[in-house]
Amino acid sequence: MDTEELRRQARALTDRAGITDLMDRCLLSLDEGGFDEEWARAFHTEDVTAEMPIGTVHGRAALPAHVRRGTALFDRTVHLGTDAVVEVDGDRATVRGAQLNTHVLADGSGGVFLSAGHADTALVRTADGRRISASALRVVWTQGPPPRLPDDFAPALAARHGAGGAG
Repeated sequence: MDTEELRRQARALTDRAGITDLMDRCLLSLDEGGFDEEWARAFHTEDVTAEMPIGTVHGRAALPAHVRRGTALFDRTVHLGTDAVVEVDGDRATVRGAQLNTHVLADGSGGVFLSAGHADTALVRTADGRRISASALRVVWTQGPPPRLPDDFAPALAARHGAGGAG
């Protein structure tokens, strides 16, 4: 194996390790809170699009408030990601993985709401390192009582799930 091939392989391994680290830290951050501009900048591009069960948001500036509003539905959460398949193509990359989320409802009932699905993420290399440019969590199944959504939470969600539910 020549030196150039070793450099190429080292770069590929370094890229994959950096992407995996970013994805793991982002998922863990969902359980830690602190959704502010610094948090958004650490993980996302300025023009990010994020599709979540609580709705879709466009732009890094809008992301923290959207995530805070969704996580306020729960007292505690644990988000687990696994089976990540990372594909790197130069400055762009994609990650597809499974996600299992456990939520303790904030309504005082002590109810636990589980959801599981597939997370698809696009990343780009920026001057600050890799950042998420698009993400989509597609829930495949849920178990337990869903959180009660405020009437104004997300009109599209209320219509899809009936009054007050979040599937």
